[in-house]
Amino acid sequence: MEDMVAAVEASGTEMITVAIRRLDLDDPTAKTLLDFIDWGKYQMLPNTAGCATVEEAIFVARLGREVGQTNFVKLEVIPDHKYLFPDGAATLEAARRLVEEGFVVLPYIHADPVLAKNLEDVGCATVMPLGSAIGSGQGIHTREEVRIIIEQANVPVVVDAGLAVPSDASQALEMGADAVLVNTAIAQANDPALMGEAFKAGVEAGRKAFLAGRIGVRQYAAASSPTTDVPQPAAAGA
Repeated sequence: MEDMVAAVEASGTEMITVAIRRLDLDDPTAKTLLDFIDWGKYQMLPNTAGCATVEEAIFVARLGREVGQTNFVKLEVIPDHKYLFPDGAATLEAARRLVEEGFVVLPYIHADPVLAKNLEDVGCATVMPLGSAIGSGQGIHTREEVRIIIEQANVPVVVDAGLAVPSDASQALEMGADAVLVNTAIAQANDPALMGEAFKAGVEAGRKAFLAGRIGVRQYAAASSPTTDVPQPAAAGA
């Protein structure tokens, strides 16, 4: 728990997601991660990890609202136990119903631009496309799809899952994503606090690069020094 708190502080995050279904809520004397984090500093984001159906996700979202005293919910509907890919149709249906109940819904999805627009249309506060499989550390395999989602979105885009190193986070922000969600890359690092600090630097660098505007990609080399209006040496004997 001490490592977790140190990593959170070093990362500069303002929001922490909590898997409500993984908490031991039956024993009121049992301490959970909720007891180790200063919730005056962070926005809690309850999530529905472990839910495979619409009804399960809605039940856990409601439980998260009671536990966390917040209407925020990271929506996950994942029936696939091997690759942990989300069910797009079930996610859309659960999102629609949760929005109707007044939740601020942040849905975790495959990098599907059509689904992202549909979720925005039903009232989701963000869309959260995956970079690659959860916990895989493969980086962003869905670059082109994420670019399209960012281009079309009128809500913040958060790249979630598969990030391994700060350069992955930087790449997401360089593309125009608004944030990244990182867990395994920090939690399983040899030094979680140092990795958290590194991700903070990666996010900041990527955002600044996006705002600065990168150069265009050219097929051939282009001289970085000017080739016109360059003073010429005086002719011999002049």
